[in-house]
Amino acid sequence: MKRIVFTAFLLCAITQLQAQTLTLQEAINIALKNSLDIEIARNNIAASEINNHISVAGGLPTVETSITNNQSLTNLTQNLSNGTTTKRNGNFNSSFNGGLGGSFVLYNGLRVHAAKSRLEAIQKQSEQLVTTQIQNIISDVMIKYYDVVRQNSYIETLRQSIEATLQRKKIIDVRQSVGLANNADTYQAQLDLTASQQELQSQELVIMQAKADLMFLMTQRPDSVFVIRDTIIVDSTINYNNIRENLQKNPEILSAQQQIRINEFLAREIGAQRYPAIALNTGFNYTRSQSSAGFTLLNQNLGPYVGFTLGVPIFNGGFTKRQQRVADISTKNAGVSREILLNTLETSAVKSWQAYQNTLQRLQVEKENNRIAAALLKLTLQRYELSAATIIEVREAQRSFVEAGYRLTNLSYSAKLAEIELKRLASQLGI
Repeated sequence: MKRIVFTAFLLCAITQLQAQTLTLQEAINIALKNSLDIEIARNNIAASEINNHISVAGGLPTVETSITNNQSLTNLTQNLSNGTTTKRNGNFNSSFNGGLGGSFVLYNGLRVHAAKSRLEAIQKQSEQLVTTQIQNIISDVMIKYYDVVRQNSYIETLRQSIEATLQRKKIIDVRQSVGLANNADTYQAQLDLTASQQELQSQELVIMQAKADLMFLMTQRPDSVFVIRDTIIVDSTINYNNIRENLQKNPEILSAQQQIRINEFLAREIGAQRYPAIALNTGFNYTRSQSSAGFTLLNQNLGPYVGFTLGVPIFNGGFTKRQQRVADISTKNAGVSREILLNTLETSAVKSWQAYQNTLQRLQVEKENNRIAAALLKLTLQRYELSAATIIEVREAQRSFVEAGYRLTNLSYSAKLAEIELKRLASQLGI
């Protein structure tokens, strides 16, 4: 049986040596590089940068050209005042009109300025949404990465427990060889060893699935072979006042603030429709009409023109006024949404801080318990070897050691989760 266990450990060690070691920074970098969500968000930034132009806001002149060429065949009957009468069938007529014109808005109630400001706010909002995506992805990767570390810690505890079981079985075998142990102790040691090995295999399955989840976040093959050699180290220097102050810099809050500005500028654009609009028009026209018969055989005009257009809105059924009222309501709703979001983030920060503080305090106690449990197991095995302890005492010490190891690992992981969430809320997760 010891050969089987040793062989299993040896094969596992060889596999780990062949597999690539993955660090937290590498996992984050790969996830950020391959994230489809970030790719979409960056495409949105590119689109908003293209739209953030004075031409989209209507602040540049518009120039257009038009050409019209008509040919017709008519029957002409023409009576003039001097008594002349002209009748001609199959009369050919041609008309050609061409022009180049431009229009430039001089004033339209500052609608162009409001539109350009709205486009700038949309671009900033797109950039903040990318920052939100980056922080969320870093947080998700760290959570899954440290979950693999946690599961590895479980396996290490189980292996130490198996070593204790093997040591106990060895003592029983020696005693049985000299007639000082019965078959019941041997059978019990064998059952305990088998149960521990089954638990170890179940834990290996948990690790494989945790690694698959991490690979999913990294957009890698879920069956990729890698090992993580890391420990959970909790940052105990976090200051709550600093976290609370930085909540205002959270990209979700900044994005919500930009949404308020976007709605405000949109309301200004709608309101600008109630003011007169003045535009400068200029261009060059060419007109030519020709007929084979009739009063005018040829008419041709060629030359530039310049002028102004004044549009004064008088009445449109109150449509613009209603639009502006709806836009004002949307602005108020955006403000309320920001307050709700800020309250949600503050609540999350308080709860995470409470969990962080509570877990750190318990973690210090559990570290000492884990040390005591390991010492107790070692001492009990020594006493058992000297026949000063019973097999029940050994099993109880072994159970206490495994439970202490699980509690210590879980508390470390819980404290790390609270730390990650606090830093995410404050946008302090580094790349």
